[in-house]
Amino acid sequence: MKTESSATVFNVSSSSRSKKFYLEVLGFEVDFEFGNYVGVKYGNVYIHLNEADPGDRKIGSGSIYIFCDEVENYYHDIVSRGSETTGEPFKRPYDMLDFQAVDPDGNLLCFGCPVSE
Repeated sequence: MKTESSATVFNVSSSSRSKKFYLEVLGFEVDFEFGNYVGVKYGNVYIHLNEADPGDRKIGSGSIYIFCDEVENYYHDIVSRGSETTGEPFKRPYDMLDFQAVDPDGNLLCFGCPVSE
């Protein structure tokens, strides 16, 4: 088996509000829309935004770690566009420089890159 990609599914309270955030703040683009289910992508990273009934699945409990470059520049870009984060990029003991952004429902997106020695 050869894998090609994957998509994380985040349960959200409003797919239209989430789509706006992912496009305008985080810089993703629309991959597809099917009713209240929206696929967004940034490069090879795919996230599906599922407008869930709160009784079906917990909204805002998702997380993803996105490996990327230029973490500090991206951090400053999205903060300037209104993104909430849990703090600035920080060098972790596991030799990654990363930070977490929080979407409108509380889903966590961690963006990180390896730290060069």
